Amino acid sequence: NDEKNEEAMDDIKHEENQNSDVITFSVVDSIPPEMLEKRTDYSGTIEKISYKTKDYFGNESEITKNAYVYLPYNYDETKQYNVLYLMHGIGGSEGEWGMTGEDSLIKKIMDNLIYNGLIEPFIIVTPNGRSAADHSPSSDFNSFYVFGKELRNDLIPYIDKHYATYADYDDNGYDLTKARDHRAMAGLSMGGMQTINIGLCECLDIISYFGAFSAAPTTYTASVIAEKLKSFSDYDINFFYNICGTEDQIAIASASAAVTSLTELTDKLSENKNFIWQKVGGGHSFDIWYLGFYNFVNLVFKNK
Repeated sequence: NDEKNEEAMDDIKHEENQNSDVITFSVVDSIPPEMLEKRTDYSGTIEKISYKTKDYFGNESEITKNAYVYLPYNYDETKQYNVLYLMHGIGGSEGEWGMTGEDSLIKKIMDNLIYNGLIEPFIIVTPNGRSAADHSPSSDFNSFYVFGKELRNDLIPYIDKHYATYADYDDNGYDLTKARDHRAMAGLSMGGMQTINIGLCECLDIISYFGAFSAAPTTYTASVIAEKLKSFSDYDINFFYNICGTEDQIAIASASAAVTSLTELTDKLSENKNFIWQKVGGGHSFDIWYLGFYNFVNLVFKNK
C-alpha cells in the first residue's frame, strides 16, 4: 500500500518553468488516500448562506435561496481569493456535494492540498442550480437552464460583496469581467451541463475556468459550443477539464459529444495546454465526480 501511495503521489507532477510561476499538473486516475484524511489542524470552515435572487423560471419575483461556502484555513478578509462555483446534479441540491460540515470530502481534499502547498487557498460555493421559487429536487428540471441569470445577477455579486474576492464590488454596479480570471465553475451531471451550456457558452466574459464531470445528456455538442464561443471573441478560456466514466450509460455519449473534435473547431482550446478530456473506468457516480473535483482543483487558477 505504501508503494501504491507513493506512486499516486508521484503522479502529481509540479514543474516550474524558470521564467514562469505556472505549474503543470498531470491528472490522476485515483485520489491519493492521504488527501482524503480529515485534518485536525490547518482546517478550513464551511458556512451556510442565504441570498436574495429571483424566480427566473417563473415570474421573476424575489426569492431566497441557500448555498454553502468553503473558506480555507486562516481565511483573511484583507486578502483576495479565487472562487469556484460547484454545481450539483438533477436529483440533488446545494448539499449534494456533501460540503455541509466537518466530514465533507470536499473540505478534506481542499484542506490537505492547501496544507501541502499543492494549490493556493480559494473559496468554493455550492449553490442550488434551480432558478425557481420551487427549487426542490422534485421541481421542474427546466429551471436548471436559466441559472445563468441568477449566477450573473445575484449569486456572484453576493459572494463578491460578502467575501474577499478579486472583484471590485460596488452596490451601485461593477464590472464582473475584470475578475473573470479568478472565477471557476464546475459540476456533476446536470451541473456539468450547466458548466458547459451556461458557464462556458453564456458566461465566458465573467468566468474563465470550467470543469464538467459526466456532463448530462442535454449538454451542447462540440459544434454548438464552438459556434457559441464565437460570441466571446475578446475572452480566452484559461482551462476546460472534462471527465466521464467509460461505463456511464447516462452521460458517456453526451460528455463525449461535447468535447470530441472541439479543439479542432475552436482556436480557444488546445490539447494539453488548456483542455483535458479524461476517461476512466466507472459509472455515473461520486467515484468519478470526486476524482474529477480532485483533478480540477489541481488545475484551476494556475493557467493565467
